[in-house]
Amino acid sequence: MVQDQKGAEYWRWTESRWTDPDLDWHDAAVISAGVDVGSVSTQAVVMLDGKLYCYSNMRTGSDSPESANKAMAWALEGTGLALENVHATVGTGYGRVNVPFATKAITEIACHARGGNFIYGPTVRTILDMGGQDCKAIHCDEKGKVKAFLMNDKCAAGTGRGMEVFADLLGIHINDVGALSLEVDEEPDPVSSTCVVFAKSEASGLLREGWPKERVLAAYCSAMAHRIVTLLERIGVEKEFAITGGIAKNTGVVTRLAKELDIELLDTEMDTQIAGALGAALFARALYQKKMQKA
Repeated sequence: MVQDQKGAEYWRWTESRWTDPDLDWHDAAVISAGVDVGSVSTQAVVMLDGKLYCYSNMRTGSDSPESANKAMAWALEGTGLALENVHATVGTGYGRVNVPFATKAITEIACHARGGNFIYGPTVRTILDMGGQDCKAIHCDEKGKVKAFLMNDKCAAGTGRGMEVFADLLGIHINDVGALSLEVDEEPDPVSSTCVVFAKSEASGLLREGWPKERVLAAYCSAMAHRIVTLLERIGVEKEFAITGGIAKNTGVVTRLAKELDIELLDTEMDTQIAGALGAALFARALYQKKMQKA
């Protein structure tokens, strides 16, 4: 990976963790957790009686079980809450079957729908999950239950991994890519290829022709947005519409996507990357409550 003079890695997005200072886990009747081990990022969420208590969002390593352990340890850091105090945990994402402390594994489609419902509210009907290596369009009901879904093919184009490649190529930190792509006087034509390998080659050619970096980024963000629109056209967009996943933080892609669809997206101040883990934690709570009712 390309590094600047200080050793910074342009592709490495900012990891984060958060705890609600107003909640006390000692008062909770049900403590549930969700861990979303994705291809690029891993999130761990802990909820107290259905309320978000703490979470972590970090890079997935080469070992899925270790990534799950690290994410949960970081989420719980400083809370005094130990893993053995958690009543139930659901694993989701690509590595869902490799979460060592999970009670159950549930698909990321179901978890993103439920988590998106929690983040954006019961009015949301179409959820677009733009993840590290794929893109999913999901229709759900007012309770966050999946009605229909479609996934793109196994290609990094239109995903977080594709954006990492371009950040690396251009020497622009991935956190700044979206905003910089909007700093153009006139919108360029999208790069022609939907494949990251060929798009990268095309972008290199544009740089050699003298294109400024923001114009190259605009061309790629436009291509990503259009690729996502073609996926959404296959399933249809039911209002209200919302986005989860890391690319939801890329204003360059999101702005162009909304413009091409001619719709207004639901907004949130929550971290869109934790949607899957949030849904998993909600499923864990429901599973535990059902177990207690049978006891």
